[in-house]
Amino acid sequence: MTRVLVARQDNLGDVLLAGPCVRAVAAAASHVTLLTGPHGRAAGELLPGVDDVLTWTAPWIDPEPPPVTAEDTGAFVASIRAQSFDRALILTSFHQSPLPLALLLRQAGVRWIGAISEDYPGSLLDLRHRVDGDPPEPVRMLSLAEAAGFSLPPDDHGALALRRPLPDVGRLTGGGRYVVVHPAASVPARQPSSSWSRETVRALAADGHRVLVTGSPSERLLTQEVAGTSAVNLGGRTSLAELAAVLTGAQVVVAPNTGPAHLAAAAGTPVVSLFAPVVPAGRWAPYGVPTIVLGDQQAPCRASRARVCPVPGHPCLETIDPADVCRAVTALAQPGAVAPDDIQLTSPGQGREW
Repeated sequence: MTRVLVARQDNLGDVLLAGPCVRAVAAAASHVTLLTGPHGRAAGELLPGVDDVLTWTAPWIDPEPPPVTAEDTGAFVASIRAQSFDRALILTSFHQSPLPLALLLRQAGVRWIGAISEDYPGSLLDLRHRVDGDPPEPVRMLSLAEAAGFSLPPDDHGALALRRPLPDVGRLTGGGRYVVVHPAASVPARQPSSSWSRETVRALAADGHRVLVTGSPSERLLTQEVAGTSAVNLGGRTSLAELAAVLTGAQVVVAPNTGPAHLAAAAGTPVVSLFAPVVPAGRWAPYGVPTIVLGDQQAPCRASRARVCPVPGHPCLETIDPADVCRAVTALAQPGAVAPDDIQLTSPGQGREW
């Protein structure tokens, strides 16, 4: 009977990618608590295998970090101590350190802690895991669980997944088939312009697709502009669970590298990924579903992790031909489709991943 804390404290997409790791832990643990940051909590509530979700803003991870105070860290340590966890796995991106959280968990009395760490952990970690190569992020996190002695059940496919049932969203989607375009991303460098997205929606509509445009409440003006008169604007009209249901019913989702792209993958829906190469597509592209990656993967911003595009004109995304998006959607919308090898993509410097 083991109470395990699994931590992933950044954005909702990162939390969704932790799903296979969480399920592996849940297969053996009596209780799994997921520790998220405020941006990932709603995604954590959708993960199978999670018994409850704790939320705390890590000052070394959050993009708008609060000040470090003894009162805040002390209250966090006290809350963890009250839970009496037997083990903890700390999941981080390659550029984040697990050691600040490991220190606080030690102070809270957690007896065993594992993490992927390039830095010398001293007595902070019982398991200092190393990962060879640059695998997809879900595989990287699952490898930590496996190194800690957890494994997925034999019937678990290892892809992303969502807790079901999801809400009924028929009032939002209407009847019949549809394609979803999600134009926004969490950082500007990964998001195409509103004019490009609007042109793409028009092209999809002209190609015979019924298009739904999705976005958060803060993105309503963007989704209204992108949808125009060619699509249904669902911006700000869904919770995350309702958005997951909308994406589940879509034939294909068109989205940049952002949380809803991973939400679509967790829903089992094929994705046309508009991928800016500021981070590697091999690690961060939608995982476990048929995916076509569009965007110049050799652009000058490659691997820069830039939050704002450093190249005038944002060429890695703005040079994607909307006709290529239409061809990719058609390819992925076929029943049982996998991305075909013979699709011709004409955008300059175009990258593809199947």
